[in-house]
Amino acid sequence: MRQPDGSFQMHEGGEVDIRGTYCAAVAAQLTNVQTPEMFDGSAEWIAGCQTYEGGFSGMPGLEAHGGYSFCGFGALVILGRERLCDIDGLLRWTVNRQMKFEGGFQGRTNKLVDGCYSFWQAGVLPCIHRVLSMQGDKALGADKWMFDQGALQEYVLICCQHFGGGLIDKPGKARDHYHTCYTLSGLSVAQHFTSGSLSNECVLGHPNNELRRIHPLYNIGLKAALDANKHFTSLPVPGKDEPTK
Repeated sequence: MRQPDGSFQMHEGGEVDIRGTYCAAVAAQLTNVQTPEMFDGSAEWIAGCQTYEGGFSGMPGLEAHGGYSFCGFGALVILGRERLCDIDGLLRWTVNRQMKFEGGFQGRTNKLVDGCYSFWQAGVLPCIHRVLSMQGDKALGADKWMFDQGALQEYVLICCQHFGGGLIDKPGKARDHYHTCYTLSGLSVAQHFTSGSLSNECVLGHPNNELRRIHPLYNIGLKAALDANKHFTSLPVPGKDEPTK
C-alpha cells in the first residue's frame, strides 16, 4: 500500500518498511504494470534507509541489516536509481559480513552467522556486480562473484543440513521452510556465476549438489523470471495510452 512519501505499507494496519517497497517493485516489474507515478519518491525514500555502515535498514534511522539491504538495493536496481546510494559503502559492508571461520554470512555487525543470509547477503553481490559492470569497472572478476563462493557452500552443506531433511540457521537449530528456502537460494548463487555472456559453475563436492540457477534480483528460477518477462511485456501497461472517457 503506497504512502505519500513513496514508501509502501506491508498491509492495512501493518508496518511501513523497505520490504514493502521491494515487493511492490518486483511485482510491478514482473507483471509490467510499473509506472513512474506508482514509485514517485520511492527511490529517494529507499536511499534514506542507507546507514553510515553502508547497509540498509528497514526504515530511516535504524540498523543496517542483510535482508533490508537486499530489498533496498534490489528495489533501486529495479527502479533504475541505484546511483542514489553509496554502492562502494554497500559493497564494503556486505563482503565484511562473510565470516572467515564459518564461511557463512551474518545479517548484522557483531551477530552470529545464519544460513538464511546465504541469500540475503550473497544475493545482493550479483546485483552490485551487474551495476559496476555497466559502469565499466575493470576490477571485476570474469568468473566469480565478490565473495568466497566455496566457503559459503561448505557452510551450507556441512552446517545447515538437517538429518531429517530441510535446512537450518546453524547447527542445533530447528529446520523450517524459511531457512530451507533462503539457504538453498544462497547455495545456488554461490554455485553459478553469470555476467553478460560470461558464465561459470563452481559446485563444491558431488555433481549432484548442483542446484538450478535462480535470478538473484527476484529469487525465483531463472526460466520463470524470463517466461514472466516475455509474457507480461507482450501486454500493454494498464492505464497507459488508454483513451480518456
